[in-house]
Amino acid sequence: MNSSALKRGTPSLSQGEGWGEKPDVPQLLEVRDLQVAYGGIQAVKGISLQVAPGELVALIGSNGAGKTTTLKTLAGIIAPVSGQIDYDGNSLIGRAAHRRVAQGMALVPEGRGVFARLTVRENLQMGAYTRSDTPGIAADLERMYERFPRLYERRDQLAGTLSGGEQQMVAMARALMSRPRLLMLDEPSMGLAPLMVKKIFETIQEVASQGMSIILVEQNARLALQVAQRGYVMESGKITLSGESRELLGSDAVQRAYLGG
Repeated sequence: MNSSALKRGTPSLSQGEGWGEKPDVPQLLEVRDLQVAYGGIQAVKGISLQVAPGELVALIGSNGAGKTTTLKTLAGIIAPVSGQIDYDGNSLIGRAAHRRVAQGMALVPEGRGVFARLTVRENLQMGAYTRSDTPGIAADLERMYERFPRLYERRDQLAGTLSGGEQQMVAMARALMSRPRLLMLDEPSMGLAPLMVKKIFETIQEVASQGMSIILVEQNARLALQVAQRGYVMESGKITLSGESRELLGSDAVQRAYLGG
C-alpha cells in the first residue's frame, strides 16, 4: 500500500498531501478543526475534511463515533463550539439551516424524518420550499416519480403509512427537490431489505454520476467505500484514518474494525 495515500491521525489543511485530500482542487466544502459538544460531552473533537465538486465521500465509523453529529452540524441543525465550515468559499458559521438549503445543501437524516401526516406528493413539494420556480418544481416532481416509480403509485398516500424503504425513497426525493449541490446522506440503508438497499445505492451512484457532491454516512462500510472516491474513518469524535476508498478497503485496520476481515 502506498503509505503517502493512507495515514493515521487527524488531517489538517497544512498537511494536505498524504491525507487523502486534494489540495490542488477547488473544494466545495472545507471543514477545519470542527468541535461540537452536547452539554459537557464533546461529540466531535476537532475534525477536518474536504469534499470537492462532484465527489462522493464516505464517512464511516462505529455507533457513537460522531458521524451523525457531524452531518447535523454541517446542515446547521447543531451549532459548533469552534472550528470553521466553508461552503463554496463562504463561511457557514452562524448561518441558519434553511439558508444552507437555499445555498444548495440538503440532508437526508437518519431515520428518514418524513412528514408522516402529509402525502408523498406534499413531502416532495416541501423539499422545494426554498424555490420559487413553479414550472421547474413541477418538472422536478415528475423526475422524482420517474426515478422512484413507487412514489408515483403512492403519491396521494400519507407518508407515515409507507414501508421503511418507501419512506427512504421519499426522504431522498424530498432532498433532491431542493436541487442541492451537496447531498448529505445519514445511514440510507438502515433497516432496509437487501433489494431496497440495492435500489437506494443505485440512486446514490446515479446522482453522483450527474456531478452532485455527496457525503455518505453508512454503517455498511464496505458498500459505502465501494461507491465512494474517498473516505474518512471516524472514531470517538476524531478522524483517525483517511484516503482513497480503494486504499481504505485494503487497509488491515479497516478490514478488522469494519469489514469483518
